[in-house]
Amino acid sequence: MSGGVFVIAEAGVNHNGSLELALQLLDAAAAAGADAVKFQSFKAELLVSREAPKAQYQLNGSGAGESQFEMLKKLELNQEWHRTLLRRCQEKGIQFLSTPFDPESLDFLAVSLALPVLKISSGEITNAPLLLQAAQTGRSLLLSTGMSTLAEVEEALGVLAFGYANTEGAPSCRAFRDAYCADQGQEALREKVTLLHCTTEYPAPFREVNLRAVDTLRAAFGLPVGFSDHTPGIAVAIAAVARGAAVIEKHFTLDRTLPGPDHQASLEPEQLKEMITAIRQVESALGSAIKAPTASEAKNLPVARKSLVAAGIIGKGEKFSADNLSAKRPGTGISPMRYWEWIGKDAQRDYARDEQVT
Repeated sequence: MSGGVFVIAEAGVNHNGSLELALQLLDAAAAAGADAVKFQSFKAELLVSREAPKAQYQLNGSGAGESQFEMLKKLELNQEWHRTLLRRCQEKGIQFLSTPFDPESLDFLAVSLALPVLKISSGEITNAPLLLQAAQTGRSLLLSTGMSTLAEVEEALGVLAFGYANTEGAPSCRAFRDAYCADQGQEALREKVTLLHCTTEYPAPFREVNLRAVDTLRAAFGLPVGFSDHTPGIAVAIAAVARGAAVIEKHFTLDRTLPGPDHQASLEPEQLKEMITAIRQVESALGSAIKAPTASEAKNLPVARKSLVAAGIIGKGEKFSADNLSAKRPGTGISPMRYWEWIGKDAQRDYARDEQVT
């Protein structure tokens, strides 16, 4: 993930348990110009207890008639579907990503499918065993930081540093801290980890996005930082790019009216395409930090700027003064910045009105 802003179209569980719908989502992401399309990999029985309640946004999207376990069970992608999606991604020239929520799913993504990058969700940032397993695969990681403090992010990075170091010591909070502070651990984090600022609400209220936290994370940890966007519309994602986000992740669906927990907080394909187009425009517009005339400006410089000219007829030997010296376009002569150097000088020849001073 080098070069420009890496745009992830988050299909998530918006396939509603249908492979055909998942393939349509994948195709839509590719058509919109996304760099990657991301799904979610889990086994419901390893992810959630049968008594776990639904979040409010899940209730809004799928109702209270089924438990969270029952809802998630319907949204599992089996291993063959993963392979089918991976093949389609290869055909379409878009990267396949997924978020593992349990050890078996993580192993399947990293080992069986050999994905080079894994996404770790905000909810797993305190799940040290899963973080350790992810780092021990050696894969690059996108780590979402929703609901977390800087201290919790640092603790998670300590686990990852320990895992990447392949140390023989036993895992412990002390070992994680030592790994985080070690040069080897820091080098591994810089090479492998991208943090994603995130507000874990669906949709996320604009007043709680705190986009300046992108800067805070970058300054605190010295790692690339992106933005996992759960706000309505596309404005905040575009603003995050202007703020230096290296990655943008955004939920999308084919139809926001479909039943399911995430559809209502997702973009539809045309909006996704509009967002990606705007991101590429902003990315290009960021350009260089050097303030200097650009190539396209250079041709306009003589047209827009001014030169010293005679405000009226000036005879040879007459002194230049505020009454007879002015500045007018074009800017092909002496710069008006030198105006005061000419006041009081004798004219060396006759000048007609508007003639450039030489």
